[in-house]
Amino acid sequence: MCGIVGYVGARPAVPVLVEGLHRLEYRGYDSAGVAVPRRGRIAVTKVAGRVRDLRDRLDLPGAATTGIGHTRWATHGEPNDRNAHPHLDASGRVAVVHNGIIENAEQLRARLSADGVALASDTDTEALAHLIAASLGDGPLEDAVRTALRHVEGTYGLVVLDRTRPDELVVARNGSPIVLGVGEGEMFVASDVAALVHHTQRVVFLDDGEVATVKAGEYRTSTLDATTTTRTPTTVDLESGSYGLDGHPDFMRKEMAEQPEAVRRALRGRLDTRFATAHLGGLDLDPVALRSVRRVKFLGCGSAYYAGQIGAGLVESLARIPADAEPASEFRYRNPVVDPDTLYVAVSQSGETLDTLAAVQELRRKGGRVIGAVNVVGSAIARECGSGVFLHAGPEISVASTKAVTTMGVSFAMLALLLGRVRDLSAAAGARVVAGLQALPERIEAALALDDEIAGIASRYASARHMFFLGRVSGWPVAREGAQKLKEVSYVHAEAYQAAELKHGPIALIDKDMPSVVIVPDDDIVVKNVSTMEQIRARGGPVIAVTTVDLPAGVADEVVRVPRGEAVLDPLVLGIPLQLLAYHTAAALGRDIDKPRNLAKSVTVE
Repeated sequence: MCGIVGYVGARPAVPVLVEGLHRLEYRGYDSAGVAVPRRGRIAVTKVAGRVRDLRDRLDLPGAATTGIGHTRWATHGEPNDRNAHPHLDASGRVAVVHNGIIENAEQLRARLSADGVALASDTDTEALAHLIAASLGDGPLEDAVRTALRHVEGTYGLVVLDRTRPDELVVARNGSPIVLGVGEGEMFVASDVAALVHHTQRVVFLDDGEVATVKAGEYRTSTLDATTTTRTPTTVDLESGSYGLDGHPDFMRKEMAEQPEAVRRALRGRLDTRFATAHLGGLDLDPVALRSVRRVKFLGCGSAYYAGQIGAGLVESLARIPADAEPASEFRYRNPVVDPDTLYVAVSQSGETLDTLAAVQELRRKGGRVIGAVNVVGSAIARECGSGVFLHAGPEISVASTKAVTTMGVSFAMLALLLGRVRDLSAAAGARVVAGLQALPERIEAALALDDEIAGIASRYASARHMFFLGRVSGWPVAREGAQKLKEVSYVHAEAYQAAELKHGPIALIDKDMPSVVIVPDDDIVVKNVSTMEQIRARGGPVIAVTTVDLPAGVADEVVRVPRGEAVLDPLVLGIPLQLLAYHTAAALGRDIDKPRNLAKSVTVE
């Protein structure tokens, strides 16, 4: 959940490190630091706060051509200067930056203290620095890293710098992403390609259990038991400009605006108008295999889970086979029954979400059929699954996911269409869905054009301390995602309920200070949703309706109406106004929209 950058080459390391950390700040922003070798020692500068605070404090000379840097999202110890990375061993010989969680850190720290080591921080990472230093001799640094990691339980993506070997870095991965960037006479290390594409597009993704030694002109990889592995660089189709603001005030605003084009990319080459179906070549499933699917289960965390709920509804509507979604964070802990006739879909924007990756690994151990739906080529979930759907959302920087969630829903609509057309979904019905998908970018553009209207609504209700988000059937997961967005970026407490459940208890909370956002798709239960709004209004509660239909006059205080289209796809459009509502509420309250407190973009810890 943190950002790692490393560099070995010929140019000054510090500017490379700081620039890379700035690009990774969305992955963690409690504190930041860098370490470089200088005059036979390791010079460290670190600070609680943002990368800009680190930049202001840096006074390191520019001679060092090797270094490591880190932005932190706290797991052990509060965010302060001494808990910031990099961490040193007692002698100052070894510096370590680390993502993940060392689960036996307390035992390791207790053992080190008993051996007389004076611990300088509250972190789990510091134990790694001491363990590696204790294992150092005259042999390779990578051997000391391997020896130390034999004592470690948990997850890590780490980079190690030894002051006596200032021309190399050692890298290791287990459950937390690490990627090498291959330049001309220089090498880079990062936890995300975002830190690399300004310098190179040739990358090497490490697998769990791999160690790499990186020098300016070469790298070598091996396993924890020192077996040599072969990692050939691949080329990523990303450019540095993909990570810029392009004139927008923040990344959430930019990424909301990019949704029509992201949907066009997700659809491009995947719709078959002749046979009224979809082509998803990455699934690696022929029609016979598709017909053998008797159930679909989506696994994701947070917004990916809610997108999976939308996908489950689409699969049941179009393919008429049972489907559901489950939080990936709970899946493996309940000893799940893995059905060979079920198609499991692992959903993650980053492709590195640890809980989702663990669910995939549990499924593979039990012989389950699992595909990935991810937005990052070469990510851990993509590699573990081996097949699936690439979201084509483009780089997503804002912690609050918008365009990735939308392309998840679009991808699941295509999966539902494909499953339906190998079963009983007629060509005519399939053609309507294809046309509806083709029209989605324009519907989303129309929803985004409601920006001023929604900004006005947000300004009127930003003072509310609590909100309800309500929906029935296909509107229910939309309500859940809307509540999540509001909580994430504005810190306004929001709860999502199935609208029919309101009268079974939560309605006791309704009063003039409790606004309710009601999602009203174009379906057979519009009248039921109208009844819910009337019940709220009868108790003095403000109602904000987000809908694709014409509602009776006076049933809501505010009505946000997005254009009608193929009704089964309404959930993919109705979420757009909720993104805007969350954004403008956060802006009205002066929140740091791209970097909401306590959150990070890629959740690679449990």
